[in-house]
Amino acid sequence: MRIYRHYNELSEDHRNGAIAIGNFDGVHLGHSEVINRAGRFAHERGIPWGVLTFEPHPRMVFNTGEPPFRLTPFHIKARQIEVMGVEFLVVVHFDLEFAKVTAEDFVSRVLVQGFEASYVVSGFDFVFGHNRVGTTEFLRAKGIHFGFGTSGIKQVLDQDGEIISSTRIREFLAAGKPRDAARLLGRRFEIEGRVAQGDQRGRTIGFPTANIELDTNTRPKIGVYAIQAGIDRGPDTVWHDGVANLGYRPTFNGDKCVLEAHLFDFDEDIYGAHLRVALVDYIRPEHKFDGIEELTAQIKKDCAQSKEILAKESIEHEST
Repeated sequence: MRIYRHYNELSEDHRNGAIAIGNFDGVHLGHSEVINRAGRFAHERGIPWGVLTFEPHPRMVFNTGEPPFRLTPFHIKARQIEVMGVEFLVVVHFDLEFAKVTAEDFVSRVLVQGFEASYVVSGFDFVFGHNRVGTTEFLRAKGIHFGFGTSGIKQVLDQDGEIISSTRIREFLAAGKPRDAARLLGRRFEIEGRVAQGDQRGRTIGFPTANIELDTNTRPKIGVYAIQAGIDRGPDTVWHDGVANLGYRPTFNGDKCVLEAHLFDFDEDIYGAHLRVALVDYIRPEHKFDGIEELTAQIKKDCAQSKEILAKESIEHEST
């Protein structure tokens, strides 16, 4: 998948395509329907298939003091879009100056002159342009005027008949319900980053950890999780079962939120490596222990519980 940083620099073989447009934070099952609708149209007509998104997320521009909320920082969002088979991704830099662009100018400058779009797909609640004037109906009318087709995807519902949304996914994660979040995402929620040098206390008690400092990710519920951790090995990602603590390490008076992942039956130096940590299930809240012995005993219990959870998960996967 080719990534463009400017909408007016598309190559000729990526013009006149079918475009899905949106913020797509999470790239959840609702977003997938929007993106795939553009893909089906593109494949039926033999035209390019692209996605248009915005970085940083507009909420980060307008609400600068807001706590971290993103489900998918850009590199994760781009990877998930690429996995779907999208041919190209255009990333529009969003700032206060771009926010002044009118909906009319956005259509004419970006979609018509930049993309020469044949077809534009958006979600039912997508709005754009200064003062959020642009809606799916506005886009449909402009499509008729300029000669491109449009489609506004209605709400995508889950098995309980509720709307799939990024907000609900954040709520599930904040409540310590990664399985419910995964159900709406269509995959497990991941936290990823470079493995940082820690204080190595875990190694001294027999439970070495790979530490990742959190960035702009949304904060799942503080506590201990059953996980699978993926390590990049060339073009492939190799997954390992494990257990992780997401929190402040109160036993050691920590003051920074860190993800500490212990991988089972694993003893390699991965400092500086890129690690993907998929949250499988919530085990317990984070506690402050009276000493190393009490902490070690609890970690042993956490490991046993995580192994039990992951073994059951594996059996259920094989039976489907």
